[in-house]
Amino acid sequence: MRNRFDSQLEKLNLELITMGALCEDAISASVKALLDGDETLTEKVFAADAEIDQKERDIEAICMKLLLQQQPVAGDLRVISSALKMISDMERIGDQASDIAEIAKFVKNSDVKSKVHIKDMATAAIKMVTDSVESFVKKDIELASAVMKYDDKVDNLFDCVKDELVRLIAADSENGEYCIDLLMIAKYLERIGDHAVNIAEWVEYSITGTHRN
Repeated sequence: MRNRFDSQLEKLNLELITMGALCEDAISASVKALLDGDETLTEKVFAADAEIDQKERDIEAICMKLLLQQQPVAGDLRVISSALKMISDMERIGDQASDIAEIAKFVKNSDVKSKVHIKDMATAAIKMVTDSVESFVKKDIELASAVMKYDDKVDNLFDCVKDELVRLIAADSENGEYCIDLLMIAKYLERIGDHAVNIAEWVEYSITGTHRN
């Protein structure tokens, strides 16, 4: 019975890794669509978001099967309940990547995007998503803690982008609409970082049994 349970847990880990990779791809493609003005990439993002939604349903089904058929003990129960919380955050990450791709279509002809640190924000956010999922799979509480601390970098980059956009608007008011769109994109990236922190906090809970308020 335990071997079967462990096999299902391994399947859960693999599905989470796949879902995390889809999130990373969606964020990367959405920002690349913005920076390169490539509308074909937006369709890739929307397709990835649909796959992320399906993965959420697949993982929910695995978790319910584990809960109903395997009668998990306390530690296993924490892992399963944490996974259910994590996929909710990952689904929101997919949605926000789609939101970025949608806005990118309206900013493709502006050179304003090359004057702010959006790419740096995206790189930092992707790292947080990757590391948060990896910390769950490896049961690495130190990596989960590092993700939480790394959120300061994303927040600082958001402040940097905001300041850059204010200066661009002050220099040329015609940039106003583009700058507002870019500020929205930066806000979505900041939220992606927040979701990665949530994932890391659930990893911590799955290991220690304590969840931060």
